Amino acid sequence: MMTLMNNTEPRDRLQRPLRDLRISVMDRCNFRCPYCMPQSVFHDGYRFLGSKERLSFDEILRITRVAANLGLRKIRITGGEPLLRPNLADLIGDLGAIEGIDDIALTTNGILLAKYATELKAAGLSRITVSLDSLDPEVFASMSGGFGGVAQVLEGIEAARAVGLTPIKINTVVQRGVNDHTVLDLIERFRGTGVIVRLIEFMDVGNRNQWDESLVVPSAELAARIHARWPLAPLPANYSGEVAERRAFADGSGEIGFISSVSRPFCGACSRARLASDGKLYTCLFASVGIDLRTPLRQGASDEELVTLLRGIWENRRDRYSEQRAELRSRPEHKVEMFHVGG
Repeated sequence: MMTLMNNTEPRDRLQRPLRDLRISVMDRCNFRCPYCMPQSVFHDGYRFLGSKERLSFDEILRITRVAANLGLRKIRITGGEPLLRPNLADLIGDLGAIEGIDDIALTTNGILLAKYATELKAAGLSRITVSLDSLDPEVFASMSGGFGGVAQVLEGIEAARAVGLTPIKINTVVQRGVNDHTVLDLIERFRGTGVIVRLIEFMDVGNRNQWDESLVVPSAELAARIHARWPLAPLPANYSGEVAERRAFADGSGEIGFISSVSRPFCGACSRARLASDGKLYTCLFASVGIDLRTPLRQGASDEELVTLLRGIWENRRDRYSEQRAELRSRPEHKVEMFHVGG
């Protein structure tokens, strides 16, 4: 690891350390999910970033090395759809060689996963999370914007399991009247397979997903539905700051998770920062402002200068949007879109 004069680990205003970095490597996606990239906005004429506007792999690696000096330990590769970024396995291999980084995961919609699972595993990827909102073909099509198909996603999941990219997690955004009626079928499909389904309350991320609290299905309601079918028992968190509340199937058929940002906010232990593909660093999924790291990188900033910049960003962090949602939504601000910073 680089040797710097001041390598003490920073804490934010709520005494939270920097432990996790979500790195968006691609702003484009091959889906048009209405809650993330609605087709009406992100149409064929929409201008995404050009290749030179995105951070290069070398730039991503440099930021990660600096952050690792400040306590960063976990990386999650996101998008957009990260598997659209050419040679992604090379980046994963290089990230895994950084001293202090002990976990690298990737979130994908799964359409390209069967093609790349083997090389991702060989490069050192630890785990895979697949976004899958329903097994019902019609519901899936409506929630993906009509792109791809359930069979392709399931093929990708099987390919990931075959090469050992485990535990595999399924992220399902649940919306009332849209896909909540298909949740039990999804859980039944993966019970006993080792794949962990995580049910996510529909969140007001970004500015374009037409969020309405009436569409939120609280995790407690979902847990009651599931418990009536398959009794559940609570499980302890795997680590401090884990976003999902874990439940085990009483019959030993694995576990599920509930991510309850709306009904049970968990900002208090959040240790995550998010690096967008254009080089802006965001300290919250619901942030309205990102700090530009690309410009100082390309203007020749030293490692010491980058450490000072990152330290200052983190030590001034006070984000806890989910805990202040009602207050902050009464004076709405432009928020970064999910496809810029990952979920």
